[in-house]
Amino acid sequence: MSMLAGATLLATSFLGAAPARSADVPAEFGTDWHDPITAGPPVTRPSGKSCQVTVAEAQFRDFTPYRGTYTPPKDCGDRWSKVVLRMDGKVKGRQYDRLGYLQVGGVEIFRTSTPEPSPDGIEWSVEKDVTRYSDTLRRGQDVEMLIGNVVNDTYTGVIDVKVTLTFYAGRSAEATDYPAAPRTRPAATPDRVLTLQNGTLTTPRNSERIVAEVYATGSGGGCEEFWYLSAPDPAPYSCKAAGGPYREVQIKVDGRLAGIAAPFPHVWTGGWSNPFLWYVIPGPRAFDVKPIEYDLTPFAGILNDGRPHRVEVSVAGVPEGQSGWSAPVNVLVWQDAKSAHVAGKLTAHRVGDLANSSTYTPGSQHRVDTEGGHRLTVAGYVDTSHGRVTTTVRRSLANDSAHRWTDGENLDALDATWTDEESITVDGRGPARTTRTQRTYTMDGSITIGAGDRLRTVLTLGDRAAVVTTQDGRRTVWSRLDDTYTGDAAWTLNVPRDQRHAVGTTNERYRLYGSGGCYDRSLTTVQGVLTEDRSGC
Repeated sequence: MSMLAGATLLATSFLGAAPARSADVPAEFGTDWHDPITAGPPVTRPSGKSCQVTVAEAQFRDFTPYRGTYTPPKDCGDRWSKVVLRMDGKVKGRQYDRLGYLQVGGVEIFRTSTPEPSPDGIEWSVEKDVTRYSDTLRRGQDVEMLIGNVVNDTYTGVIDVKVTLTFYAGRSAEATDYPAAPRTRPAATPDRVLTLQNGTLTTPRNSERIVAEVYATGSGGGCEEFWYLSAPDPAPYSCKAAGGPYREVQIKVDGRLAGIAAPFPHVWTGGWSNPFLWYVIPGPRAFDVKPIEYDLTPFAGILNDGRPHRVEVSVAGVPEGQSGWSAPVNVLVWQDAKSAHVAGKLTAHRVGDLANSSTYTPGSQHRVDTEGGHRLTVAGYVDTSHGRVTTTVRRSLANDSAHRWTDGENLDALDATWTDEESITVDGRGPARTTRTQRTYTMDGSITIGAGDRLRTVLTLGDRAAVVTTQDGRRTVWSRLDDTYTGDAAWTLNVPRDQRHAVGTTNERYRLYGSGGCYDRSLTTVQGVLTEDRSGC
């Protein structure tokens, strides 16, 4: 098959062909299906000279990392208008979904999960804009990549991947045909990209903006992979957590809470007991895990003293002593080129009470209702060569969920919403600028096991965000994202693979619009066949 662009993901697909007609759709899943595809917008690329470097090429059969070296391109300079990462993968046979990462010079630049293959084999690709890591990529570096895997007589799929970086020469602003991504990020590439050293961070003494990013994923095959379904004692449920399902990713500086965030409720491609939901269209963010961002600039006055400071990331709500979360940290730093030392002060630090209540109600359908939330405000200033700049960060989290199940969990259902609202105000030269981001994640689904061991999963997932930047009372930039996945699939348990008689319909609609333009694409599959691919605003 040829390659068809799609989102941060470019998935293998047909090019120039029409979606299948209803007459071409089989009555049930066969031994092959359409290669994975998503509805999101492609990574845009500037015109002009480009250079490509292969970063990693490996076959993953176990939990042995690939290790190699990276050398910067020779013919595209060392100041790039954009750097695009591309991972091409292929696998066939039988295999679970697997999590993976890529680190260059210790900096995690990519986190992903894999699709589950057909017996005949699939191919897929993921693309990501990694321009923000240019500081790391200007020097030769060690490379480490791992997609942990198990290959044996039953699970036969060897995961074969190749990762390249394409560099576009020049220093122009990032090209884009679509609205700005719905997250707060500085417009310019950071001067430094740092990692923690033994849990500590030492910033350059002239840092004027500091942003931490955390690739937080609950995984590992245990209950924290499905943390949003965990139930407190005394609820009779297979996954337990003393505090229920509320989770919060926290970052601390020298023991002081510096940032809070709602983790994204990832569903990997074997999730919700039904791989037939994900064979063609994965859940939002499954192939390109987005980092959580924390603006630590209010702490710059503390961090800029030239000494190491302890930075810790933890996940509130995880039972004590239980593993299952991975949360690597990168720190992006913008420096004041005209100052040797940027002094400053933390001027406000207000932490609200963490609310977390899970109520168990027994009955023919057991039920756990959860309400949780938290607020944090931090503010501080830095005295730069261009004057005093004050940064105020306010963040508010909330989670509401209703989890229902029957004895034996033959019914298991969840209706949950997470909100993560953030405002960042920068007040320095000229009018103050405020960026408000409202993130909303939703999950509404059920698993039922009926007569003849017939398992059915019906599920809707939502990834939504609204971003508005105002200056001097005027809206200057805005965008809205709505990425919605819906699926309904059924198969027969406890029978050989060729007797499962699986059927399933899935759909994704990705809408992104705002001051930068508009993008709208919908995909539909039936029994693994792509039946609709529609674009247009």
